[in-house]
Amino acid sequence: MSLRDLVYRLYAHRVEGRLDHAQVPKHIGVILDGNRRWAKASGGTTEQGHQAGAYKIEEFLGWCAETDVEVVTLWMLSTDNLDRPDEELVPLVGIIEETVRSLAADGRWRVHHVGTLDLLPGRTQRVLKEAEQATDTNKGILVNVAVGYGGRQEIADAVRSLLLDHAERGTSIEDIADSVDVEQISKHLYTSGQPDPDLVIRTSGEQRLSGFMLWQSAHSEYYFCEVFWPAFRKVDFLRALRDYAARHRRYGG
Repeated sequence: MSLRDLVYRLYAHRVEGRLDHAQVPKHIGVILDGNRRWAKASGGTTEQGHQAGAYKIEEFLGWCAETDVEVVTLWMLSTDNLDRPDEELVPLVGIIEETVRSLAADGRWRVHHVGTLDLLPGRTQRVLKEAEQATDTNKGILVNVAVGYGGRQEIADAVRSLLLDHAERGTSIEDIADSVDVEQISKHLYTSGQPDPDLVIRTSGEQRLSGFMLWQSAHSEYYFCEVFWPAFRKVDFLRALRDYAARHRRYGG
Protein backbone atom coordinates (compact mmCIF):
# COMPACT_ATOMS: atom_id res chain seq x y z
CA MET A 1 0.00 0.00 0.00
CA SER A 2 1.37 3.41 -0.99
CA LEU A 3 1.61 6.35 1.37
CA ARG A 4 -1.07 8.11 -0.66
CA ASP A 5 -3.47 5.16 -0.25
CA LEU A 6 -2.78 5.04 3.48
CA VAL A 7 -3.49 8.76 3.89
CA TYR A 8 -6.67 8.40 1.86
CA ARG A 9 -7.93 5.50 4.00
CA LEU A 10 -7.17 7.34 7.21
CA TYR A 11 -9.01 10.43 5.94
CA ALA A 12 -12.02 8.40 4.82
CA HIS A 13 -12.10 6.66 8.20
CA ARG A 14 -12.01 10.03 9.92
CA VAL A 15 -14.88 11.43 7.84
CA GLU A 16 -16.93 8.27 8.39
CA GLY A 17 -16.30 8.38 12.15
CA ARG A 18 -17.79 11.85 12.33
CA LEU A 19 -20.84 10.96 10.25
CA ASP A 20 -24.17 11.16 12.08
CA HIS A 21 -26.18 8.19 10.82
CA ALA A 22 -29.37 9.88 11.99
CA GLN A 23 -28.74 12.53 9.33
CA VAL A 24 -28.06 10.13 6.46
CA PRO A 25 -30.45 10.46 3.49
CA LYS A 26 -32.83 7.53 3.16
CA HIS A 27 -33.11 7.80 -0.62
CA ILE A 28 -30.17 8.78 -2.82
CA GLY A 29 -30.46 9.37 -6.55
CA VAL A 30 -27.27 9.17 -8.61
CA ILE A 31 -26.58 10.51 -12.09
CA LEU A 32 -23.71 8.25 -13.15
CA ASP A 33 -21.89 10.72 -15.37
CA GLY A 34 -18.43 10.81 -16.88
CA ASN A 35 -17.78 7.26 -18.10
CA ARG A 36 -16.75 8.34 -21.58
CA ARG A 37 -14.59 11.23 -20.39
CA TRP A 38 -12.90 8.97 -17.83
CA ALA A 39 -12.08 6.50 -20.62
CA LYS A 40 -10.70 9.23 -22.86
CA ALA A 41 -8.55 10.66 -20.07
CA SER A 42 -7.15 7.20 -19.26
CA GLY A 43 -6.54 6.23 -22.88
CA GLY A 44 -9.29 3.61 -22.97
CA THR A 45 -12.30 3.00 -25.20
CA THR A 46 -15.83 4.21 -24.59
CA GLU A 47 -16.90 0.63 -23.88
CA GLN A 48 -14.16 0.31 -21.26
CA GLY A 49 -15.42 3.49 -19.65
CA HIS A 50 -18.97 2.16 -19.41
CA GLN A 51 -17.67 -1.14 -18.03
CA ALA A 52 -15.62 0.66 -15.37
CA GLY A 53 -18.71 2.65 -14.42
CA ALA A 54 -20.70 -0.58 -14.09
CA TYR A 55 -18.08 -2.08 -11.78
CA LYS A 56 -18.37 0.97 -9.52
CA ILE A 57 -22.07 0.35 -8.85
CA GLU A 58 -21.69 -2.67 -6.57
CA GLU A 59 -18.98 -0.89 -4.57
CA PHE A 60 -21.22 2.17 -4.23
CA LEU A 61 -24.16 0.09 -2.99
CA GLY A 62 -21.89 -1.45 -0.38
CA TRP A 63 -21.08 2.03 0.94
CA CYS A 64 -24.79 2.83 1.03
CA ALA A 65 -25.52 -0.33 3.02
CA GLU A 66 -22.83 0.60 5.54
CA THR A 67 -24.46 3.99 6.14
CA ASP A 68 -28.12 2.90 6.42
CA VAL A 69 -29.36 4.24 3.08
CA GLU A 70 -32.63 2.51 2.19
CA VAL A 71 -33.31 3.42 -1.46
CA VAL A 72 -30.88 4.15 -4.29
CA THR A 73 -31.86 5.24 -7.79
CA LEU A 74 -29.14 4.78 -10.43
CA TRP A 75 -29.59 6.59 -13.75
CA MET A 76 -27.94 4.12 -16.10
CA LEU A 77 -29.52 4.95 -19.48
CA SER A 78 -31.62 7.97 -20.40
CA THR A 79 -34.16 8.23 -23.20
CA ASP A 80 -31.74 10.65 -24.88
CA ASN A 81 -28.97 8.01 -24.72
CA LEU A 82 -31.10 5.78 -26.95
CA ASP A 83 -30.20 8.07 -29.86
CA ARG A 84 -26.48 7.26 -29.61
CA PRO A 85 -24.84 5.38 -32.51
CA ASP A 86 -25.31 1.62 -32.46
CA GLU A 87 -21.57 1.02 -32.09
CA GLU A 88 -21.78 2.65 -28.65
CA LEU A 89 -25.37 1.88 -27.67
CA VAL A 90 -25.32 -1.89 -28.26
CA PRO A 91 -22.29 -2.57 -26.00
CA LEU A 92 -23.66 -0.15 -23.39
CA VAL A 93 -27.02 -1.93 -23.26
CA GLY A 94 -25.21 -5.25 -22.95
CA ILE A 95 -23.17 -3.93 -20.02
CA ILE A 96 -26.36 -2.68 -18.35
CA GLU A 97 -28.04 -6.07 -18.79
CA GLU A 98 -25.07 -7.84 -17.23
CA THR A 99 -25.00 -5.33 -14.36
CA VAL A 100 -28.70 -5.85 -13.62
CA ARG A 101 -28.22 -9.62 -13.65
CA SER A 102 -25.29 -9.25 -11.24
CA LEU A 103 -27.31 -7.06 -8.88
CA ALA A 104 -30.11 -9.62 -8.87
CA ALA A 105 -27.69 -12.52 -8.27
CA ASP A 106 -25.98 -10.71 -5.39
CA GLY A 107 -28.85 -11.47 -3.04
CA ARG A 108 -28.60 -8.27 -1.02
CA TRP A 109 -30.68 -5.87 -3.11
CA ARG A 110 -34.25 -5.49 -4.33
CA VAL A 111 -34.09 -4.46 -7.97
CA HIS A 112 -36.81 -2.28 -9.47
CA HIS A 113 -36.88 -0.86 -12.98
CA VAL A 114 -37.83 2.77 -13.53
CA GLY A 115 -38.27 3.88 -17.11
CA THR A 116 -40.26 3.07 -20.22
CA LEU A 117 -39.90 -0.63 -21.06
CA ASP A 118 -41.37 -0.25 -24.54
CA LEU A 119 -38.38 1.84 -25.64
CA LEU A 120 -35.92 -0.95 -24.81
CA PRO A 121 -34.88 -4.08 -26.74
CA GLY A 122 -36.88 -7.21 -25.92
CA ARG A 123 -33.91 -8.93 -24.27
CA THR A 124 -33.33 -5.92 -22.01
CA GLN A 125 -36.98 -5.92 -21.03
CA ARG A 126 -36.76 -9.59 -20.04
CA VAL A 127 -33.61 -9.01 -17.98
CA LEU A 128 -35.25 -6.18 -16.05
CA LYS A 129 -38.46 -8.11 -15.41
CA GLU A 130 -36.59 -11.22 -14.29
CA ALA A 131 -34.40 -9.19 -11.93
CA GLU A 132 -37.47 -7.66 -10.29
CA GLN A 133 -39.15 -11.03 -9.87
CA ALA A 134 -36.01 -12.72 -8.51
CA THR A 135 -35.35 -10.05 -5.87
CA ASP A 136 -38.90 -9.17 -4.87
CA THR A 137 -38.59 -10.67 -1.38
CA ASN A 138 -35.07 -9.45 -0.63
CA LYS A 139 -34.73 -7.26 2.46
CA GLY A 140 -31.80 -5.05 1.48
CA ILE A 141 -31.60 -1.70 -0.25
CA LEU A 142 -34.23 -1.03 -2.90
CA VAL A 143 -32.21 -0.33 -6.04
CA ASN A 144 -34.06 1.52 -8.77
CA VAL A 145 -32.30 0.95 -12.08
CA ALA A 146 -33.27 3.85 -14.31
CA VAL A 147 -32.93 2.40 -17.81
CA GLY A 148 -34.69 4.08 -20.71
CA TYR A 149 -35.58 6.81 -18.24
CA GLY A 150 -36.52 10.44 -18.82
CA GLY A 151 -38.12 12.76 -16.28
CA ARG A 152 -40.58 14.35 -18.70
CA GLN A 153 -41.47 10.94 -20.11
CA GLU A 154 -42.18 9.68 -16.59
CA ILE A 155 -44.62 12.52 -15.89
CA ALA A 156 -46.32 11.99 -19.25
CA ASP A 157 -46.59 8.24 -18.55
CA ALA A 158 -48.00 8.95 -15.07
CA VAL A 159 -50.71 11.25 -16.43
CA ARG A 160 -51.54 8.73 -19.16
CA SER A 161 -51.80 5.93 -16.58
CA LEU A 162 -54.01 8.07 -14.37
CA LEU A 163 -56.37 8.88 -17.26
CA LEU A 164 -56.60 5.24 -18.34
CA ASP A 165 -57.31 4.20 -14.76
CA HIS A 166 -60.21 6.64 -14.56
CA ALA A 167 -61.45 5.68 -18.03
CA GLU A 168 -61.73 2.02 -16.96
CA ARG A 169 -63.97 3.16 -14.11
CA GLY A 170 -66.10 5.29 -16.40
CA THR A 171 -65.15 8.62 -14.83
CA SER A 172 -66.18 11.63 -16.90
CA ILE A 173 -63.52 14.02 -18.14
CA GLU A 174 -65.04 16.77 -16.00
CA ASP A 175 -64.79 14.65 -12.85
CA ILE A 176 -61.22 13.69 -13.72
CA ALA A 177 -60.28 17.35 -14.10
CA ASP A 178 -61.89 18.18 -10.75
CA SER A 179 -60.17 15.36 -8.90
CA VAL A 180 -56.60 15.36 -10.28
CA ASP A 181 -54.06 16.52 -7.72
CA VAL A 182 -50.38 16.04 -6.86
CA GLU A 183 -50.99 12.88 -4.82
CA GLN A 184 -52.90 11.19 -7.63
CA ILE A 185 -50.15 11.82 -10.14
CA SER A 186 -47.51 10.64 -7.64
CA LYS A 187 -49.30 7.31 -7.33
CA HIS A 188 -48.73 6.68 -11.03
CA LEU A 189 -45.02 7.51 -11.16
CA TYR A 190 -42.42 4.78 -11.71
CA THR A 191 -41.44 5.20 -8.04
CA SER A 192 -44.97 4.96 -6.66
CA GLY A 193 -44.97 4.14 -2.95
CA GLN A 194 -41.33 5.11 -2.47
CA PRO A 195 -39.96 8.13 -0.59
CA ASP A 196 -38.70 10.95 -2.79
CA PRO A 197 -34.90 11.27 -3.00
CA ASP A 198 -33.41 13.28 -0.15
CA LEU A 199 -30.11 13.69 -1.98
CA VAL A 200 -29.21 13.66 -5.68
CA ILE A 201 -25.54 13.18 -6.57
CA ARG A 202 -24.14 13.97 -10.00
CA THR A 203 -20.56 13.13 -10.86
CA SER A 204 -18.23 14.59 -13.55
CA GLY A 205 -18.63 18.26 -12.64
CA GLU A 206 -21.82 18.92 -14.61
CA GLN A 207 -24.28 20.99 -12.59
CA ARG A 208 -27.68 20.19 -14.03
CA LEU A 209 -30.33 17.48 -13.58
CA SER A 210 -30.79 16.72 -17.30
CA GLY A 211 -34.34 15.53 -16.57
CA PHE A 212 -33.54 13.19 -13.67
CA MET A 213 -36.52 12.60 -11.35
CA LEU A 214 -38.02 16.00 -12.13
CA TRP A 215 -41.18 15.37 -10.11
CA GLN A 216 -39.61 13.58 -7.15
CA SER A 217 -36.65 15.95 -6.67
CA ALA A 218 -38.72 19.07 -5.93
CA HIS A 219 -37.32 19.14 -2.37
CA SER A 220 -34.11 17.18 -2.90
CA GLU A 221 -30.67 18.43 -1.98
CA TYR A 222 -28.09 18.32 -4.77
CA TYR A 223 -24.41 17.44 -4.61
CA PHE A 224 -22.24 17.97 -7.67
CA CYS A 225 -18.91 16.16 -7.63
CA GLU A 226 -16.02 16.93 -10.01
CA VAL A 227 -14.77 13.34 -10.24
CA PHE A 228 -15.89 11.07 -13.10
CA TRP A 229 -18.16 8.20 -12.02
CA PRO A 230 -15.65 5.33 -12.51
CA ALA A 231 -13.21 7.22 -10.26
CA PHE A 232 -15.80 8.03 -7.57
CA ARG A 233 -14.33 7.05 -4.18
CA LYS A 234 -15.78 6.25 -0.80
CA VAL A 235 -14.43 9.52 0.54
CA ASP A 236 -16.35 11.37 -2.21
CA PHE A 237 -19.50 9.57 -1.10
CA LEU A 238 -18.87 10.39 2.56
CA ARG A 239 -18.26 14.03 1.70
CA ALA A 240 -21.63 14.12 -0.04
CA LEU A 241 -23.31 12.70 3.07
CA ARG A 242 -21.45 15.14 5.30
CA ASP A 243 -22.48 18.06 3.09
CA TYR A 244 -26.10 16.86 3.14
CA ALA A 245 -26.13 16.53 6.94
CA ALA A 246 -24.83 20.10 7.31
CA ARG A 247 -27.70 21.62 5.37
CA HIS A 248 -30.88 22.95 6.99
CA ARG A 249 -33.86 21.68 5.01
CA ARG A 250 -36.68 24.20 5.33
CA TYR A 251 -39.08 23.11 2.52
CA GLY A 252 -40.09 26.72 1.86
CA GLY A 253 -40.65 27.57 5.51
